[in-house]
Amino acid sequence: AYEIPKRDWSSDVCSSDLDRIYNMVVNRPDWCISRQRVWGVPIPALDCTKCGEALTSPAIVERAAAVFERFGADAWYERPTAEFVPEGLACPSCGGTGFDREMNILDVWFDSGSSHEAVLSVRPELTWPADMYLEGSDQHRGWFQSSLLVGLGTRGRAPFREVLTHGFLIDLEGRKMSKSRGNSIEALNVVKENGADILRLWVAMSDFRAEIRVSNEILARAVEAYRKIRNTLRYLLANLYDFDPAADRIDTADLEDVDRYILARYAEVALKARRAYDAYEYGTIFQAVNAFTTVDLSAFYADVSKDRLYTFAARSRERRSAQTAMYLMADGLTRFLAPILSFTADEVWRHLPNRQDESVHTELFPDTASLEALLDPRLLERWERLAALRERVLADIEPDRKSTRLNSSHV
Repeated sequence: AYEIPKRDWSSDVCSSDLDRIYNMVVNRPDWCISRQRVWGVPIPALDCTKCGEALTSPAIVERAAAVFERFGADAWYERPTAEFVPEGLACPSCGGTGFDREMNILDVWFDSGSSHEAVLSVRPELTWPADMYLEGSDQHRGWFQSSLLVGLGTRGRAPFREVLTHGFLIDLEGRKMSKSRGNSIEALNVVKENGADILRLWVAMSDFRAEIRVSNEILARAVEAYRKIRNTLRYLLANLYDFDPAADRIDTADLEDVDRYILARYAEVALKARRAYDAYEYGTIFQAVNAFTTVDLSAFYADVSKDRLYTFAARSRERRSAQTAMYLMADGLTRFLAPILSFTADEVWRHLPNRQDESVHTELFPDTASLEALLDPRLLERWERLAALRERVLADIEPDRKSTRLNSSHV
């Protein structure tokens, strides 16, 4: 009996993945290393033609490895048997010197489960263990598990630092997608029609750890969400056309109250996004950024700030205050969106003033300390009360605005 060290495999394995792998290992049947199939990676063993004894040894394995290195694993079936027999080999049971090759193959899971030794150990640019193993949920009983067993058996620890699993695509009725059913959606067609970032955003919106539903209606929602985010970023950029951060930026402490408030809200969202990236919670990132751009930025901040931006003197402190806040948010949001909306983020980055590099993908996220410096709980509480009051007033005057008794809803 072997007691499985449940919490010693890898401290970074997601708890749900760890429990799934643990349960699969606990409940697995005896594992046979060989399979009786006509294809696959061969077992480097020789069968004595005189008594039938199966032989394997380090010398046989090394001989086979040398042949495989030159001709590939198919050489076991294609090259003469003599090339795999070490010099002077004799059967320990009967002394025979005639041999046939073992025709059973390695279990496919042992084969793939030992891939970390075949790849990570021989390539100097890589490290053992791997940073991450990423595959579908069916690999809890397959690749993840076999890799774990091989790693524990040979090195005493898991060959991965992290494990991340994803579900599979299904239609709205929960059926697996297939061309024969006619319910499949071709990714290239989505890219051709809407662009690659729509596909990337849809993935970020989904809970990838479960089965992922996809349909034209779901993709249409991703398109709508993308447009709102893109239009908000365009609005920020449009108001930075005459802003030079090196010369025009105002210290955060000297900004207008509403500008410090929106930066505090941005900092909340940015810190949440940083934590979510570390946990691979892309849906959390989308929800936070989507709510911030559509509610806080578009519906509130843009509305209350446009008078300063469009009617105040170009170099006035009030206008530069709004531009400072917009610049910091445009810069930070572009960085945070880059892993998801890769092409859009690069496009926005090329139009940001005073950018240092040509691509946002060579930049880092805003650091935690600079974001925490923007937080102000009292300011947030005060402005959230004001924003709630504003919503009530706007709702009360909406009938008068629709009847044209009021020409503007600005309050």
